[in-house]
Amino acid sequence: MKKNFFIFVFLILIFSQKSFGYSSDPKQFITEIVNEAKKILVDTNTKEFKTIKLSEIALDTVDIKGVGYYSLGDYRKTLTDDEKKEYFILFEKYFLKSFTSRLTDYSDPKIEVISTEVLNSKYTIVKSKLLGTDKKPEVNIEWRVYTKNPDKPLIRDLIIEGLSLARTQKEEFASVIESNNGDISKLFSTLKEFVAK
Repeated sequence: MKKNFFIFVFLILIFSQKSFGYSSDPKQFITEIVNEAKKILVDTNTKEFKTIKLSEIALDTVDIKGVGYYSLGDYRKTLTDDEKKEYFILFEKYFLKSFTSRLTDYSDPKIEVISTEVLNSKYTIVKSKLLGTDKKPEVNIEWRVYTKNPDKPLIRDLIIEGLSLARTQKEEFASVIESNNGDISKLFSTLKEFVAK
């Protein structure tokens, strides 16, 4: 009876920790994500396994919808409700493929989380460093964490050596639309092609 009780308590602890998720403190939140990614990005794991697991992390920790809105800029105002639904389905697939393909080639990355800078109640910058190796230089990485809901922080952008990935993506999307005389369907086609590769 006593043994069954301890097993019951142990199971409750395991499942309560799992449902708790990531820390609400931005610095700890990024530290936990980095540590989880390190375990995935080891040489013994296949590329397919890395892709699946990194996608799961992204879906749980990145504000993909927010990034999608930002990437579209003012063009989002021209979309119908049906076009918005189609765009967000496409953007999520595009984002996950782009995100995972950049990372799966890394193995055992050494990232050190250094400090935080609170910009306002909605945003905190978490500063980190990808440590250099004999083959690769040190890289400064800043994580823009959205904290409007203090219990559920989400990543809105990565700034690598001063270059915002979200801003770069926004410029690329605008370039596709503008080079096609403002036809936003051309962006949809471009996203579909990338996802299908």
